[in-house]
Amino acid sequence: MPKKVPTEELDAIAAFIAGHPGGVRVGAIREGLESTLQPRMLQRRLQRLVEEGRIMTKGSGKGQRYFPTRASLTTNRTNAVDEEGEIPLSASAQEIRKIVQPPLSARTPVGYRTVFLDAYIPNQSAYLSSELRGKLAAMGQVGVSDLPAGTYIRQIMHRLLIDLSWNSSRLEGNTYSLLETQRLLELGESAGGRAAEDTQMILNHKAAIEMLADQAEEIGFNRYTVCNLHALLSDNLLGDPAACGRLRSRAVGIGGSVYYPLEVPQQIEECFLEILEKAEAISDPFEQSFFIMVQLPYLQPFEDVNKRVSRLAANIPFVRQNLCPLSFIDVPQAEYVSGLLGIYELNKVDYLRDVFVWAYQRSSARYSAVMQSLGDPDPFRLRYRDKIGEFVRDVVTGGMNKTIATNAIAKRAEGEITQADRAKFIEVVETELSSLHEGNIARYRLRPGEFARWKQNWR
Repeated sequence: MPKKVPTEELDAIAAFIAGHPGGVRVGAIREGLESTLQPRMLQRRLQRLVEEGRIMTKGSGKGQRYFPTRASLTTNRTNAVDEEGEIPLSASAQEIRKIVQPPLSARTPVGYRTVFLDAYIPNQSAYLSSELRGKLAAMGQVGVSDLPAGTYIRQIMHRLLIDLSWNSSRLEGNTYSLLETQRLLELGESAGGRAAEDTQMILNHKAAIEMLADQAEEIGFNRYTVCNLHALLSDNLLGDPAACGRLRSRAVGIGGSVYYPLEVPQQIEECFLEILEKAEAISDPFEQSFFIMVQLPYLQPFEDVNKRVSRLAANIPFVRQNLCPLSFIDVPQAEYVSGLLGIYELNKVDYLRDVFVWAYQRSSARYSAVMQSLGDPDPFRLRYRDKIGEFVRDVVTGGMNKTIATNAIAKRAEGEITQADRAKFIEVVETELSSLHEGNIARYRLRPGEFARWKQNWR
């Protein structure tokens, strides 16, 4: 008869992991427990907790991490979530939470249901009510809707790069702190003691966000945009480099869920194209955003990094229409994961919808405050935004000193800027060059190394 596992041992392990919502490796678990368990015994305990649905895993080998599930966090809530307050859930969302909380052994395995996508008819079906869409639209207005696509995201680019890169990575279990993320993005300094995967994940987010801003007028719900978002977000993170930006051709599993995605490549391709076609046809930007957050993870079109792609793709309509972006500020990982479980296992959107609406409220409040601190945008700078950026970038990447730069700017402005605006344009470019520092070079797509080399000659 097999030896009975002491309940207190399992509870202690689950409680320790619940205190690390960003994930924890087996070595840290062993060191953090009061009792001493042999490695094989600890592995058996961990496997038991996974089977019971009390914890879940991500990664493999030395990089494997253990994460708390929503059920374990219900009784072991972290202080960070308590301080922020729980997301208010509708009665239907609470019902979904009850269904996805039990151990995996108590939940019925399900596969991909094509009817969930087929039944959605753009501009007739709606995951968000008209009242809710109107509420979100009022929050999202920033007063620049009549300007070129991407104008607003560029105005808040510095703040958004940090916020969205950190929060989206945090939802994947990344261990970087907010300040460590800021130093990495502004100064290129990786945090000591962090996994190389975590550093790469944040840098990949930066590249993907910059793509949305740089190509604001060309992006859309099309194969080019979504596949290239995946290529940037998965860069150097997949076992097969050729899988970056390519639809998967093998089966994948979902940790902590009884949901099994499609396996046949042809079906994956067909559903992927249908999702993009329907998303692009939706007229309301908020319905578009939420639709892609629901359907892309449900299909799992790529080998990995699907949720990250969906979170950045959810910002496509906001970038195109100069609405407040969605950066997932303060969103508890457990709530987001449970909302997705409702999609995966039940095809019910109510839980994830409540998370989405709450997250957008937090984001709109954040960037409203940011814009107040920035003041009203300068119409002249908006009109010449691209040209100013080109001039500044060329001076820096060319390693010009002040004398060479002054002559080059004047000569180039003579051929490209109207005489009436030329003097002010030159003044603006020179002011921008004088104001450059490590914390604002991202707006010109400059790398820390390029800036450092130029700064040595800037005299």
